[in-house]
Parts: sequence; structure tokens; C-alpha cells
Amino acid sequence: MKKYVILASLAGSLLFSAHAGNTNKVAATNATEVAAPAKARAYKVDVAKSDLKWHAKKVTGEHMGNIALQSGDMQVNGNKIVGGTFVIDMNAITCTDIKDAGYNAKLVGHLKSDDFFSVEKHPTATFKINSVKPIAKAAAGKPNATITGDLTIKGITNQVSFPATVAVKNGVASAKADVTIDRTKYDVRYGSNSFFEGLGDKAIYDDFVVSLDVTAKQ
Repeated sequence: MKKYVILASLAGSLLFSAHAGNTNKVAATNATEVAAPAKARAYKVDVAKSDLKWHAKKVTGEHMGNIALQSGDMQVNGNKIVGGTFVIDMNAITCTDIKDAGYNAKLVGHLKSDDFFSVEKHPTATFKINSVKPIAKAAAGKPNATITGDLTIKGITNQVSFPATVAVKNGVASAKADVTIDRTKYDVRYGSNSFFEGLGDKAIYDDFVVSLDVTAKQ
């Protein structure tokens, strides 16, 4: 009789342990589900309130102008920008420093030609954000994040990283930055000392800067 009592007790203990183990697994599963991160929301870029400006230098001077965003979005999780995609209208290139209309049109036409951005073949450029990493102890009004992403110009993609001032407030996401781009990485070689000798004062520097001020809304 005692043997049966002992066996029954052991069986009960095993059943209780199995039930407790299953309960723990369920609890762990529930905890995992609760801890799952919220999905990012897409904020649509307000192209009318966003600016892209370019600035290029040569041995004998410099030129500057505007470009336009065609479309885009920023991915926002909570109060942080975590991603985004942007389409740039290369046909919208302008020059703002040359006042003579004929010379201005000549320069813009040259920029759109195959010597530079081959706009007829590649009417848009794109930028896709891969990561946004906070900059520790960033001063107010100074860049507070490092953005890394893929920039595609003339069908050629390269990774670029740059410091930016980003913010999300009251349903509006914003990003401001000066991005230095090496044009030769996108097969824009015209007037480059890196590829041609004896250019003298006709040389154009490889790097140019795009200053962006982008606004996106829910």
C-alpha cells in the first residue's frame, strides 16, 4: 500500500512540474510578445518645405545652386528617425551665382550632359538611410546624429556617412546636414585632376557639397 502511495505522489509531482514548466514557457512567450518593438511610421516628405543646395569649387572659383526633392519619406519610431528614402529630381538643377542668362543656361546644360550627371539617362538620384546613430553629448543646435546610407547617382551606388541635426516634434520630422560627395565615385570625371593631367587652372575639385534641409510630416 505504501508503495502505491509513494508512486502516486511521484506521479503527481511530475505532473505539477510539467505544468509549471509549461506555464513558465507561456509566461516567457507572453513577455517576449509584450517587449516587441513598435513599428516605425512613414512621414511623407514635404517637398515644398524642403531644400537641397549644391556648392562646387574649381581652381579659379566656385559655383552653387539648387536641386529639388521629387518625393521621399522618413521612417520614425517614437521620437527618433530610424530610416528613410528620398528621390532627387536631377532635371531641377539650377545655378544661382551666375547672373548672365546665357552663361547660366550653358553651365546648367553642361551639368546635365554626359560630362557630368547624364540627366537624360538618369533623371533621378536616390538616397536610402540605413542607420541613424546618436552623437553623444551633442550641443544644442549642433549635429546630434550620424546618418549612414546608400547614395545612387547615374545608377552607381556608394555608401556615405555624415553628421546631421535631426528632430521629431509634434508630428514633424526634420533633418539638416552638409554632405560632402566625391563626384568621381559616380563616374563624374570631367575636369578632375584625379583622371586628367595638365588641367592647370581649368581643374574642378572632386568633392562638392550638398546642403539639405528636409521636412516630413505624418
